[in-house]
Amino acid sequence: MVVGSLDVKKDPFRPCEKDEELLGPEVPYLSAIGALMYLVNCTRPDIAFSVNLLARYNSAPTRRHWNGIKHILRYLRGTTDMGLFYSRESKQQLLGYADAGYLSDPHKGRSQTGYVFNCNGTTISWRSVKQTMVFPIGISTSKVLMRHILLIWWSSKGECCK
Repeated sequence: MVVGSLDVKKDPFRPCEKDEELLGPEVPYLSAIGALMYLVNCTRPDIAFSVNLLARYNSAPTRRHWNGIKHILRYLRGTTDMGLFYSRESKQQLLGYADAGYLSDPHKGRSQTGYVFNCNGTTISWRSVKQTMVFPIGISTSKVLMRHILLIWWSSKGECCK
């Protein structure tokens, strides 16, 4: 699969311009977002970030956002062999990864954070979310994210692949 760069004017994640026309009710934007969210939650964590960003425009989607959904659908069509495959192994290994993008949304001063847990090489838990609050200088979004992940880990008592 060949991935090309995206023209800045076509970027579905840049802020809406005043002259952009909103989509009409004949375009199934909300249905498409719902279907993509289902895939994100069940089998395709690789599209979580993009779907999360497009879902922010549910109340006022434009043609640019609809093109973003079609872009994801083309990606999914080209990667039908990807998904989550679970195997049972005697040795259980749990790995966790986290990342925080400082000021991912510079227009609102919010950061995007995410994490993923893998058990025996297969993803079992993931999340990508825009922070609900602006953190003052000195408080790292990474520290807040790690605290959240530790709470998840402790609540599960470190059990993996039951």
